[in-house]
Amino acid sequence: MSDENEIPRMIRLEETTSTNNYLRGLVGKEPLPEGSVVVTDFQTAGRGQVGNTWESEGGKNLMFSIILYPDFLPANRQFLISQITALSVKETLDEYVDDVTVKWPNDIYWRDRKICGMLIENDLSGRELYCSVLGIGININQREFLSDAPNPVSLTQITGLEYDREEILNKFRKRLYERYVDLIREKEDDIRNDYRIALYRGSGFHPYRDENGFFEACIKGVELTGHLILELRDGELRRYAFKEVTMVHTDADLNL
Repeated sequence: MSDENEIPRMIRLEETTSTNNYLRGLVGKEPLPEGSVVVTDFQTAGRGQVGNTWESEGGKNLMFSIILYPDFLPANRQFLISQITALSVKETLDEYVDDVTVKWPNDIYWRDRKICGMLIENDLSGRELYCSVLGIGININQREFLSDAPNPVSLTQITGLEYDREEILNKFRKRLYERYVDLIREKEDDIRNDYRIALYRGSGFHPYRDENGFFEACIKGVELTGHLILELRDGELRRYAFKEVTMVHTDADLNL
């Protein structure tokens, strides 16, 4: 952790390639207080997990990155950072709409549609974390999505209302602070239990696809490392890292 007396900086940009890239560049040049935020109206090269891109109309949504220094956390428990970030987004959006869940590992869904994506980049120092950059994109006021992303949705599309992006950002920061304090106080079991309860398709059997084809399974659990444990109908357990398994959403997916 950094000095608690340091006041987090709020850095506002009209446009940047990626808030994660910008924030990481700053950290490389100067010490930045924990909790500092880079927020932009438009990203020219917003990044998602494993090379995915993030579509966002200029000035309509929330695109930002936050720096944390969780140096009290062993590297093999870094998935907790992902969990508290996802829960903080979910709990923020819960104030506006129902049916918000966390799709493993850290996408945020409203029903069967994606309302938020994130890219969390952890830097290690030996066996501990040094810093975590939390890059988050939340669809707020965008009314139409033009890319070939399969299932995006925004708050405005759900409710028909317009929202104050600054208000939502501040609510998220408050939630994240509370969850981060829980982590510092070693309330890891509470975090993991809340994450498990929040999971999209967290109960019942649903279709999945891995390198061997399609199958039905239910979520048995999520390991400390972030690996997903699925249980097939015959009781077989399968363990997956991110990108090793895909949730199937439509009949069209089944025909791929």
